[in-house]
Amino acid sequence: MSFLLSLLFLKVGMASVTVEVGEKTGLRTWQWNHDGVSLRLVQRLPDQTRAYLQGRSFPAAVADGIATSCFFGSMFRNDGKLPLDFDLTAWKVTQKGNESRLFVREYWKDKLKSLEIPKAARIALNWSLMPTRQHFEPGDYNWGMTVYGLPPGTKFDLHLKLRLGGKPVEDIMPGLQCAPEKLN
Repeated sequence: MSFLLSLLFLKVGMASVTVEVGEKTGLRTWQWNHDGVSLRLVQRLPDQTRAYLQGRSFPAAVADGIATSCFFGSMFRNDGKLPLDFDLTAWKVTQKGNESRLFVREYWKDKLKSLEIPKAARIALNWSLMPTRQHFEPGDYNWGMTVYGLPPGTKFDLHLKLRLGGKPVEDIMPGLQCAPEKLN
C-alpha cells in the first residue's frame, strides 16, 4: 500500500478503527468497521472547503467561517447482510469533556437563512453534506461531507449510534482530528 505513510488499527467495542495518513497529502483517514458496515472519514483542509464554497458563489467571509468548522469527507457503506439506519442528530462529539452535535443539513439551512447567499449556493452545500437520516439495504452506500463544529486541528471522539437489522449499535471513533489550517 504505497499510498499510506502509516496505518494504525484500533479495537473499539466490537468494531475496529483504522487510521491512515496519505503519503502525498499528509491528510488522515479514519475507518470504522462493524459487521460489514463501514464509515470512512477523510480530513478536509479548510482551504479545500473555502474553494468549494467560493466556487459556488458564497461570499469569501461566509466561506471562511464555514470552512473552519471541521469538515470531513465521509462515506458510509453497508456491505453486510442487514439493513442499516442512522440519524446524525443522535451522534455526539466529545472534546476535552465538552459534548456537542454535528452540524447537519438542517443546522446549515437555518444558519444560512438570514444571510444573503444565492439559493443555488445553499442548495450546493446542502447536497454536498451527508444526509441527516438514511436507510441502507445491504450493498448500499453514500458519501458526503460531515461537519463537527470545531476549530482546525482540534482532536475529538465521535460517538456513533445506528441501527443494524433493527438493533441498536453504539460505538466510539476515538482520536479524530480536524484538519489543520495548513499542512506543514
